[in-house]
Amino acid sequence: MSADDFLLEVKHLKKYFPVRKGFLRRVVAQVKAVDDVNLRIKEGETFGLVGESGCGKTTTGRAILKLQEPTSGEILFRSRKLAGGEEPHTVVDISKVSKPQLRVLRMEMAIIFQDPYSSLNPRMTVLEIVGEPMLIHHTPAGSEREDRVRELLQAVGLKPDHMRRYPHEFSGGQRQRIGIARALALDPKLIVADEPVSALDVSIQAQVINLLEDLQEKFQLTYLFIAHDLSIVKHISTRVAVMYLGKIVELAATEELFSNPKHPYTEALMSAVPIPDPDYEAQRIKLEGDVPSPVNPPSGCNFHPRCQYAKEICSSNVPEYREVDQEHFVTCHFADILNLRTIEI
Repeated sequence: MSADDFLLEVKHLKKYFPVRKGFLRRVVAQVKAVDDVNLRIKEGETFGLVGESGCGKTTTGRAILKLQEPTSGEILFRSRKLAGGEEPHTVVDISKVSKPQLRVLRMEMAIIFQDPYSSLNPRMTVLEIVGEPMLIHHTPAGSEREDRVRELLQAVGLKPDHMRRYPHEFSGGQRQRIGIARALALDPKLIVADEPVSALDVSIQAQVINLLEDLQEKFQLTYLFIAHDLSIVKHISTRVAVMYLGKIVELAATEELFSNPKHPYTEALMSAVPIPDPDYEAQRIKLEGDVPSPVNPPSGCNFHPRCQYAKEICSSNVPEYREVDQEHFVTCHFADILNLRTIEI
C-alpha cells in the first residue's frame, strides 16, 4: 500500500513517564510505557491493537490523540479540516501542531472510553454530554445542536426523549451508547475505541460491536480498536497489531495473523482464548514469570525471559522489526523457522 492510502501513520512513537524520588523530586528512571511504536492505519479500516494489561495499548491511543504528550516520534494525520475540505488533504504531525491547529484536529478525532460509568459526567444530561463538543467548537448552534443530538441518539439506538435524562438512569450498555454518540458529535474520521466493550456483559458486547460496525459503514469511520479479547478483535478488525511491554511484536492482516502467527507471544495469547466447546481440550501456554518492568526492560528481546523458544541471541541482540511475509511484520529472530500453533476462534 502506498503512503497515500493511510489516514494515520505513527513513526517511532515513544511515551516515557519519569520516576521521581527524594526531596528534590529528581528523575531517577523512566517508565517506558510506549517504546518505538510504528504503525499505519488505512482510511476506512478497523485496526486492532491487542496485548495483556499494562503493555501500553491505552497510552498509545492517548498519545496518538495527544491526550498525553508524546516523548518523541511522529504522528502523521491526513487532515481534511486543515486543508479546508479540499483534496489532497493536508498531512500534519500531531505531536508538533500548534494549539489552534490542534483545536481544529480535535474535530476529526475522537475517543470512546473503556468505562461507561466514569466517562460520563453525572451532573450533566445526555443533551449536555453529547452536545458539549458542539458547544466547544461552536458547530452547530442553538436548536440545530439539539436536532443533531437527537439524530445521534437515534443512530446509536437510543430514543430522542433520553436527552433529558442523567447517566445514572441508564444501564451500562446504554451509557456506552451515549459515549459513542458523543464521539460522533463532530463527524470525526478517526475514532480510538479504548476497550469499549470490556466492562459490558457478553450479550451487550455483541450489540455494541455490531453497532460500531454499522456506524463505520454509515459515517465512513476509521477505528483504532484497543482490546485484550482476541475473539472480539478477530471479528471486527481488518488488521491486528500485538503489543508487548511497550513495543509492537507482530502486525498482520487479521486472517493472516490468526492462521499463521509468527511471534511466540501471539501464540501464547491465542492459547488463552476460551473455546465454547465442552469436548475441546485446551493446550494453554503458560508463560513463566511475571511481565518485566517497563522501568528496566530485559536486554535483547523483551520477551525472551518468558519465551519457550529463546536462544542465547535473544538475550543479547534486539530483534529487527521486519516483514516476513507480505504485510506481515514481526520482531523475532526465529520467525522464519518457528512453526507456531493456532486455534479456531
